[in-house]
Amino acid sequence: MAGSLQSVKRRISSTKKTQQITNAMQMVSTVKLNQIQKHTASYQVYAAKIRSVITHLAKSHLLDAANASGAKKDDGQINTLGMLQQRPIKKNGIVVMTSDRGLVGSYNSTVLKETMSLIQNVSKAANKKDDIVILAIGGTGADFFKQRGYNIGYEYRGVSDVPTFKEIRPIVQAIVTMYDSKAYDKLYVCYNHFVNTLTSAFRVEQMLPITAENVGDMEDSGIAENEEGKAEPTYDTEPSEDAILEVILPQYAESLVYGAILDAKTAEHASSSTAMKSASDNADDIISSLQLQYNRARQSAITTEITEITGAQAALE
Repeated sequence: MAGSLQSVKRRISSTKKTQQITNAMQMVSTVKLNQIQKHTASYQVYAAKIRSVITHLAKSHLLDAANASGAKKDDGQINTLGMLQQRPIKKNGIVVMTSDRGLVGSYNSTVLKETMSLIQNVSKAANKKDDIVILAIGGTGADFFKQRGYNIGYEYRGVSDVPTFKEIRPIVQAIVTMYDSKAYDKLYVCYNHFVNTLTSAFRVEQMLPITAENVGDMEDSGIAENEEGKAEPTYDTEPSEDAILEVILPQYAESLVYGAILDAKTAEHASSSTAMKSASDNADDIISSLQLQYNRARQSAITTEITEITGAQAALE
């Protein structure tokens, strides 16, 4: 009986130590979540503006006009206008954003499961791996697709808890370079969108090529009316349409990737905080159950001792 009591006591002590760790991890994740939410709020103003500009350029048909000039530059450098090029789809690129570590609840499993569904839908090859190029941002996704034999065209690990705009520029450059070199002909970005602290939703967006259809529709008061009464923006460009797009398109691509990474990281921190809270709550339940078991065993031991003493006393009389 004494051995049983000691065993239960050790389990209670062990569970309490684990609970201290999960409580600390929950607090850390909550702090990171608050930090990235503040950072995201200020960034969203810029992202909305750049998306608005691109949307209006699409409505004014500047994107369509520039599409024809999206060939590679003679000096071998990347032609920014190449992001507008639409060509026959032989390979699909998929950017998958996951965490580098575990203890984030269902965050990674949701992204990976939905990405696999996307692959089934967009791949036309008999072997679904043949025409898919994975660009993994996060170690969990990279390891997952490596183990299944997919072509990992790009891999980036160690994204900061609150990533900076400067940090994602090499990622965007690598993505656009691969598109320019025809490593893939269409690019999707897959990640978990932060809804609230308890909820996230899988999101997939087409990033390349940039077309009037996939930049979305935005209305603005500073537009002209055409003969049919439809809103249609008009632009006078200086020095040229191509020169403007050379500046705007990289910023738009960066805003898409950076916005997606911020969103994914926010969902990751929220998922981690929720998972650690659940672990702490479960530890509470286990401790209560073990404490009850310990008290019952201790009461039983005391009762047995009293019975033995009473029996011995009766025998002596």
